[in-house]
Amino acid sequence: MNCEICGTEIKGQPFKTKIDNSVMITCKECSKYGKVQKQPRPSNNKKVGKKPTNSRKNNKYYSKKPQKPEYELVEDYNKLIRQAREKLNITQKKLGEKIYERESVIAHIESGKMVPDTKLAHKLEKILKIKLIEQVSTDDDNYENSGNFRGTTIGDIVRIKK
Repeated sequence: MNCEICGTEIKGQPFKTKIDNSVMITCKECSKYGKVQKQPRPSNNKKVGKKPTNSRKNNKYYSKKPQKPEYELVEDYNKLIRQAREKLNITQKKLGEKIYERESVIAHIESGKMVPDTKLAHKLEKILKIKLIEQVSTDDDNYENSGNFRGTTIGDIVRIKK
């Protein structure tokens, strides 16, 4: 169990401390910044005589957070769109009609003044037969699985007056 103020691992008994109308689990050192409510019992997950609850944590299909792949627009999307359109001998007006957008939208995208949203980028990919959106790999899993990762605590954000 970690202190919600400084983030260090609590050795010994944790303290339930009220700081500015917020009750937090703190270490002995940080408990002096508020009013100690009571010392909570250390949480042990073994409950005598009770069946395991059917919670999400016990569910084998439960993951910590749903993994959604992240997508990003390619860097030189405006040049790719213009080249593909010219290769197919389509005017900006015709391309706009095919994807139900205005000619000015196509002109702004090709000039780089406008970044197409995902829906529009998919329409352009389909009509022009090019790849505009690529999947981006995230390194969040690597940080979370490493032993050095810890979440942000209040102590990381707030400067405490002594």
